[in-house]
Amino acid sequence: MTKHWVAPRFGGSEVLEYTDTAVSTPSPGEVTIRVRAAGMNPADTKHTRQGDPSDLPIAVGYEVAGTISAIGPDTEIASGGGAVGDDVLAFRVQGGWAEELTVPARDVFAKPASLGFPEAANLLLAGTTAADMLRVTRASGNDTVLVHGAAGAVGISLLQQLRLLGARVIGTASERNADVVADFGGEWIAYGDGLEERVRALVADGTGDGVDVALDCVGTDEAVDVSLALVADRSRIVTIAAPGRAESDGIRAIGGAQPESKAFRDSVRQRLIDLAGAGKLEVPVARTFPLSEAKAAAELLESGHPGGKLALLP
Repeated sequence: MTKHWVAPRFGGSEVLEYTDTAVSTPSPGEVTIRVRAAGMNPADTKHTRQGDPSDLPIAVGYEVAGTISAIGPDTEIASGGGAVGDDVLAFRVQGGWAEELTVPARDVFAKPASLGFPEAANLLLAGTTAADMLRVTRASGNDTVLVHGAAGAVGISLLQQLRLLGARVIGTASERNADVVADFGGEWIAYGDGLEERVRALVADGTGDGVDVALDCVGTDEAVDVSLALVADRSRIVTIAAPGRAESDGIRAIGGAQPESKAFRDSVRQRLIDLAGAGKLEVPVARTFPLSEAKAAAELLESGHPGGKLALLP
């Protein structure tokens, strides 16, 4: 038996329950992981708020890092090999807020020794989302890119991936997060009244002709309106948080459940792990919680001001 967190009915953090469950013996193509850290993402409790009642109870958590405790017959993990005792990370899984779980081997990768468990457990959901945003907007090193919400988890990954491309990046964030944007390669700019004018002034400083790409991680009307005002080609504006505006304004909206996005995100997992292992893609974790305190951690995450990435430690 193992402890894990589930949503027995639809709702947010308030419905979560910490319960016992059996851990299935891995079949061919499966791996059992003793969890050392579980990542936390807004999508975790967003997923529990609505859906098909037949899916209840919903096991919570999409990504983990830990140690292989059992492996199915004739099974290799996605990065090759795999044996009991190996340190790994896994995404995309269901039920990661747990002490132990059995998952498809195709979603399990060797963990770089240089990457801590809390960081590894928070790498891939944000990282693959960021990579997908760059794919759909065709971002390149010749572009000036505006990132809305640059100090959030996806925003920080975007800053670093764009820096590797060689792009110029302008990132919106609060003043208290100005250093975060700068530390990861962006030019900080405050959101709020006058944002469009401030961006125009910044890109008119002689180092660029304008904003080529806008990446929205926050979903506010301001973010979408400013993007529309600054970027001539609407196919180079993407949002992960304002699907309604995307439909009405003719910009891109992406989510991990879309078949094309899912296939792409799965295909870039190893590349992102390699970058993180080489120190080129950092995952700043602000705070860890015992697994038993996941409800309190989820409440903090839902507040919108967690102060950075959170991880659960069994």
